[in-house]
Amino acid sequence: MSFFEVLCIIVPSTLLTAAPLIFTSLGGVFTERSGVVNIGLEGLMSVGAFTAAVATLALEHSGFGAFSPWLAILIAGVAGGIFSLIHAVVSISFRADQTVSGVALNFLAAGLTIFLVKLIYNGGGQTPYIENNIDKINIPLLSKIPIIGPIFFQQVTYTSYLAILAAFVCWYVIFKTPFGLRLRSVGEHPAAADTLGINVIRMRYIGVVLSGIFGGIGGAVYLVTITSNYNVSTIAGQGFLALAALVFGKWHPFGALGASLFFGFAQSLSITSQQIPYLDQLPSVYLLIAPYVLTLIVLTGFVGRAVAPKADGLPYIKGQR
Repeated sequence: MSFFEVLCIIVPSTLLTAAPLIFTSLGGVFTERSGVVNIGLEGLMSVGAFTAAVATLALEHSGFGAFSPWLAILIAGVAGGIFSLIHAVVSISFRADQTVSGVALNFLAAGLTIFLVKLIYNGGGQTPYIENNIDKINIPLLSKIPIIGPIFFQQVTYTSYLAILAAFVCWYVIFKTPFGLRLRSVGEHPAAADTLGINVIRMRYIGVVLSGIFGGIGGAVYLVTITSNYNVSTIAGQGFLALAALVFGKWHPFGALGASLFFGFAQSLSITSQQIPYLDQLPSVYLLIAPYVLTLIVLTGFVGRAVAPKADGLPYIKGQR
């Protein structure tokens, strides 16, 4: 097998597995840039995946057909945004410890979604499989480009490129718009932002809700492109990988994009290893744990001094510096 053929296998798989991480880590950029730590990304992805499964199954039976998963992704984003309000109220309004609130969000999402699955599907531990996935396709015209086409535009999903596009949009919003300037200001120096008339509490609420929307979309994309049904192990650490990508990317949309692609590549090895010479001889367990081992190595040895926004994790009390 040539190197070109290996790329034609690994790159599409990397783009597929990275898309949910990109969406979710971008949501993390918004909330942490506003000064609120959100380690509940795993829970938000779980809510998104659960909602996408239920919504897709319901829409399929309502005659929406191939549009069902796309509509389900939007519904999952709304569900994630609503669920994130729990973290917003507890950590911003009640000024509780943001790390504890995020952990509680993860536990609540895991328990609540499985309880609802059992309630809706007659005691079953998982949802039925959806009939309409977002399948891999060859993108018209682009897939015919010599060399580049087979690598980047064959056997891919549109969600992968939407995720990459979202990273550019988020960068523009955060760094090139008045809204982004206000968001960053309340994450760096909320007291100074307050004196300039910026509503710190409102901006932080917006940041947390945006993280919920993106986290819900990330979980939904994972379900409709990879797993096709929801159970207790569907997300299985994806939210924590997205959180690692956020830190690895130094709280920047492009950094989160690059880190998500890196972790997506690590995950793709376990999927494609049986098709690649030499890798097919390794025990599968090594490739399954590779993403998490690489996460530890990257975060401890290669990130350097990743500096979070100055007010990240600090509750804001009006009148105090």
